[in-house]
Amino acid sequence: MLERRNRSAEAPHEDLVDHLVRSTPLQRGEAARVVLDVLAYFDETTEEFVRRRHRELQSQGLRNEEIFERIRHEMPHRAVAPPDLSARQLRRLVYG
Repeated sequence: MLERRNRSAEAPHEDLVDHLVRSTPLQRGEAARVVLDVLAYFDETTEEFVRRRHRELQSQGLRNEEIFERIRHEMPHRAVAPPDLSARQLRRLVYG
């Protein structure tokens, strides 16, 4: 049991990586990368999310009015929903 605790302290998500390797066709390195990507996604702050989505939607040719409206509707569906922000507040996050 102590050996397992030490392993967990060194790599806290090894059990999840092990599970993904057993339950999917992913190789160990791919599974570890997926875990890190998911953790990074959920670690994203509200500001980082707004800026990232603004860039993504802007690259699709959308205009700011539509972008900010879309982001406002997406935000409540995040893992930890941030406060409801107005289009003006979203604009401030992007442009300062």
